[in-house]
Amino acid sequence: MKARPPAMPSSPDTNARKARIAAIVMAATMVLWLGAQFLGGQLGLPVRYVFLFDLAAIAALVWALIVTYQVWTARRHERD
Repeated sequence: MKARPPAMPSSPDTNARKARIAAIVMAATMVLWLGAQFLGGQLGLPVRYVFLFDLAAIAALVWALIVTYQVWTARRHERD
C-alpha cells in the first residue's frame, strides 16, 4: 500500500469554488425542503415520509456547514 502524499494547501480559487458549492447546496436544500413540506401537507403523506425529507435536509446542511468550516480554516491559514 502506498503512502499518501501530504495534503496540498488549498488555493484561493479552490476555496471560492467550495464556498460557492456550499452556498448553492444550502439555498437548494431550503427551497427543496420547503417544497417537500408543502407537498407533503397537500398530498397527505404520512409523517414518517415527511420526516425523511427533514433528515435529508439536515444531512445536506451539515455537509455544507463542514465545507464552510473547511473554507474558513483554510482562509485563516492563508493569512498566517
